[in-house]
Amino acid sequence: MRFLTHLMHRGDLHQQPGESQPEVIVVGLGNPGTAYAQHRHNAGFQVVDRLAKRAEVSLTEHRARSLIAAVSILGHMVLLAQPQTWMNESGKAVKALLERYHLPPAHTMLIYDDLDLPLGRVRIRPQGAPGGHHGLESIFKETGSQDFPRVRIGIGRPARREEVIDFVLSPFTPNELRIMEPAWQRAIQAVDLWLSSGIGVVMNTINGASASPEDALQPQQYKENSMRDNA
Repeated sequence: MRFLTHLMHRGDLHQQPGESQPEVIVVGLGNPGTAYAQHRHNAGFQVVDRLAKRAEVSLTEHRARSLIAAVSILGHMVLLAQPQTWMNESGKAVKALLERYHLPPAHTMLIYDDLDLPLGRVRIRPQGAPGGHHGLESIFKETGSQDFPRVRIGIGRPARREEVIDFVLSPFTPNELRIMEPAWQRAIQAVDLWLSSGIGVVMNTINGASASPEDALQPQQYKENSMRDNA
């Protein structure tokens, strides 16, 4: 996938001297803090954590109201981000990221939990309405755009509607985790395909029957690709 190059403007007050300019941002949605780390609502954070681990980096730098880390994936400079606002105020962080790095929504992939998908199902959308997800509602309100490509990760629904808040703010069971790990790997595969081939190929692969988490770059493959990228 060929992205536009967005150059920093001379005298830019947002970015620091020597700060890398990403081509794209991958934003996992969730709530900050260790108390929420394993919750269903933090499925997006889980994917970004795995992307960072694969690249052997940590999200420890705090900028634009997010924890961030810059990585190279398939020759593209990618900024991984976890907003440090509450989920329902994710838009404040995403807006700050777009302004800081001069990137449009189309260059920003959102990864998040979805109650309307069965547990472990992964679906890709190129843009569109928030579908009742409060984190997306905040992002669309703050940025004025719905043109974000996104990865939806199914967490299922509780038996009764009144239990939704407790459900999303509780951890996966051990049995659920066995289903979720392949889902997180499919989400990583979606990021790789987005960078290499574009959103159409991502949708055809992940939304279709041929989706396979084994197609995601594994750690050793990732290291070898990164070495070639930097050669």
